[in-house]
Amino acid sequence: MKQTVDKNRKELEAKLADVFDEEISKLPDELRCILLDDMVTAFENRLTIFNSVVAKTDN
Repeated sequence: MKQTVDKNRKELEAKLADVFDEEISKLPDELRCILLDDMVTAFENRLTIFNSVVAKTDN
């Protein structure tokens, strides 16, 4: 399970890197990795919150 989550996370990071390539191209590799990780984490957190809200309204 954890391997699947890690793989999906890396795939999402790669897609975001592709989408924001021009905007992040001038950043050093380390900062680019940090930014992409932060973006994925923020996205996952928002999904968790939205799913929680939807679950509460379904009850």
